[in-house]
Amino acid sequence: MDEVVQAVEKVKKEWDETFERAQKHVKAVEEYGKSGTGSNKGNSLPRLNGLAQDELALLRSFQFRLDLLAPQLPTEEEILSAQSTLEYWKIQYQSLHLGLRNANLKAQANVRKAAQAERELLLGGGGESTIRRRNLQTKAGMTSAAESITESLRRTRQLMVQEVERSANTLVTFGMWILCYKTACQFPLLLFTSIAFQWNSNSCSF
Repeated sequence: MDEVVQAVEKVKKEWDETFERAQKHVKAVEEYGKSGTGSNKGNSLPRLNGLAQDELALLRSFQFRLDLLAPQLPTEEEILSAQSTLEYWKIQYQSLHLGLRNANLKAQANVRKAAQAERELLLGGGGESTIRRRNLQTKAGMTSAAESITESLRRTRQLMVQEVERSANTLVTFGMWILCYKTACQFPLLLFTSIAFQWNSNSCSF
């Protein structure tokens, strides 16, 4: 199998896997704050959003890679198929991006509803409300630490994605430079051959 064909198949597989993970993260954002779902356990809304944004960044890089690979495919049919896939990916990406925005709106509504219920419970007084306040303070501290670590990892991953895109751009530029260099080297030879042929033709005419 052609190397470019293999690369296209690989990026398609990576897209499918990443898109599925992104959908799960968007769903988790949408469910955030709902009571009785356990959706808040071990996660905060910023962390869930960070995970979803990481997957979106990867999806963008896959679009970029397929866009570079498509023109290099061996047959016109394969090129058209890859371009069609790329257009479909763009639609999927936009849908996912919009889904994440709507999921955040739902999550915020869930949080407001849960906060209202929490206030009503805390205002009830008694030993239970005191214990609950302490638990909330402990949870807030742990969540803040987890968010800090997650944000650091997310920035590192985004830098890696950007580096991959820069490397791909460099390879394309280098390939174009080689093509121009070869053309520049061949032009004097073609010119010399043409002049020599013309001179021989003129000599023969005498």
